[in-house]
Amino acid sequence: MSTAGEWLRGEGPHHQIVISSRVRFARNLRDRAFPGWAKKAERTAILDLIRPRVEELAEMEDSFSELLQDLSALEKQVLVERHLISREHAAKGVGSAVVMNRRQTLSIMINEEDHLRMQSIRSGLQLKQAFKLVDKVDSALESKLEFAYDQRLGYLTACPTNVGTGMRASAMLHLPGLVLSELINQVIQAVSKIGLAVRGLYGEGTEAMGNLFQISNQTTLGEKEDEIVSRLTKVIETIIGKEHDARQVLIQKKSNTLWDQIGRAYGVLTYAHAMSSKEALNLLSIIKLGVDLGTFPEDRRLPIDELFIDTQPAHLQKTSQQKLNAEERDHLRAQIIRERLKLFPKPDISKMAEESGNGATAGPSNNE
Repeated sequence: MSTAGEWLRGEGPHHQIVISSRVRFARNLRDRAFPGWAKKAERTAILDLIRPRVEELAEMEDSFSELLQDLSALEKQVLVERHLISREHAAKGVGSAVVMNRRQTLSIMINEEDHLRMQSIRSGLQLKQAFKLVDKVDSALESKLEFAYDQRLGYLTACPTNVGTGMRASAMLHLPGLVLSELINQVIQAVSKIGLAVRGLYGEGTEAMGNLFQISNQTTLGEKEDEIVSRLTKVIETIIGKEHDARQVLIQKKSNTLWDQIGRAYGVLTYAHAMSSKEALNLLSIIKLGVDLGTFPEDRRLPIDELFIDTQPAHLQKTSQQKLNAEERDHLRAQIIRERLKLFPKPDISKMAEESGNGATAGPSNNE
């Protein structure tokens, strides 16, 4: 788990704005109590039934497979920060496990809220590719395990909102243009009206730090999986267009404000000696926007993307290999950022006007 996953290397289509695409399926075994109601012995029996089936999948060759009780609190938190397990799953112990492939594009939680939570995560806007992978895995497991399925309702899940397809598709978007233009609330309201959910960095109940927003389907009943994926993809393409437009307007009408934000972010990140997680994300977001707009060279994109993850609390503890309190973390975070930005050139405003939505072109799609 020392290396970051494929999706963190931000190379997918529309990667400037869409950080990642994720499709998750919830499944349960027939005639077995849901994990929240099952006693410890029953959860363990379910785990023993499911885990070997997951490990023998072709996609899970040379996989990382661990019982949650064998992972330290820090290791679990690192997995949460990489979006490979949920915060709820990190709180689990005996009778729960996680299995993921080496590229970290496929992660399967056993005995989270449901017996099985399978998710595929890809960089950029690749919802269809993520769906294809998780759908294939779902079919392979369904041929070996009996899933709880009702002819009228579809797949049965612990939470009623997942009943039906049991699918949640989402994309993580970086929307500084809409935030700086104060248009983000309009977009969130419009998206909510058509039945999609907008959440913060770590999903339900979390705030949107670093101008990062998660957009996902709400309903899973009465709509086919590929319809949900297509509809969500169309909405995200619309938001990408709105973000590019907002950036253009900022360049044309509020270039001083934009330049000030980028300059301040660069100044604080380069010289600060203590920094909270939230402040770091918000400032790194503006530098990322600066790379998009050409004020920093393109080859500076990956170091900034890596800092988004490396400055998270658990990743910092892992780097330092010792227990750090909040104040020590804030100092180490600032130190790591200063070190990495040493090689950064100063922002060059003359390049900014050249950005004309050309980042909107999709890169090549790297299918499975």
